[in-house]
Amino acid sequence: MTSDPSVSLIVPVRNGGEVLPSTLRELQAFLALDSSTEVVLVDDGSEPRTAGLLASFACDRSRVTLLVNEVNQGKGAAVARGMLAARGRIRVFTDADLAYPLDQVPAICAAIGKGHDVAIACRVLRESRYLMSPTFFHYLYTRHLLSRAYNAVVRWTLLPGILDSQAGLKGFSARAADIIFPRLTVRGFGFDVEALLIARRHGLATAQVPVHFRYDSEPTTVRLAQDGSTLLSDLARIRWNDLRGRYR
Repeated sequence: MTSDPSVSLIVPVRNGGEVLPSTLRELQAFLALDSSTEVVLVDDGSEPRTAGLLASFACDRSRVTLLVNEVNQGKGAAVARGMLAARGRIRVFTDADLAYPLDQVPAICAAIGKGHDVAIACRVLRESRYLMSPTFFHYLYTRHLLSRAYNAVVRWTLLPGILDSQAGLKGFSARAADIIFPRLTVRGFGFDVEALLIARRHGLATAQVPVHFRYDSEPTTVRLAQDGSTLLSDLARIRWNDLRGRYR
């Protein structure tokens, strides 16, 4: 009987078939670095081409698990499912476009190894670095500013001291994952805030880790406005859940 892996990497996937082949190649290289790791892919209702690529990648690799949501459940639901299915002593999730290169995962794992229960990438720490094409400089005036405004609201209302709640690279000890993810109620992008608040309510130690990050694309302003409205609605829901003791 094989022992449990030391690290589980959870990757939620929703379409993105044009970049997925590159991602899968990088995941294969990641697995080759250490035989005590596993990858848990969560297909969150993807279109057939993406679903086929994921199934093909997982079918002949013993350290790759593929979980399939037949219909889209939302990023939060996908990450939670992957976290609870994972077997690693450390469980890390990252975005499918690998905007956080996989060579950043060891820093997250190291923070857990030093005794923290949760480790989150923090893009605003002085040591963090960005790789951005000049064509995306206007990003600083749209998505980045909105992201910082949202995080300010998060700090004021729910998570004082957390500088970057939305970064798509976070790690959890197995114990922390088992405490946090069964309690999640937010199925979409606001789940990060809920997960960190649950961690705080249970006295779990959280480390903020500098990270290298890559900007490859920028959503439209209309999408940003829609996402912002949803995130604010999620914050209200999380606040209400907290007040009524939902996270105990």
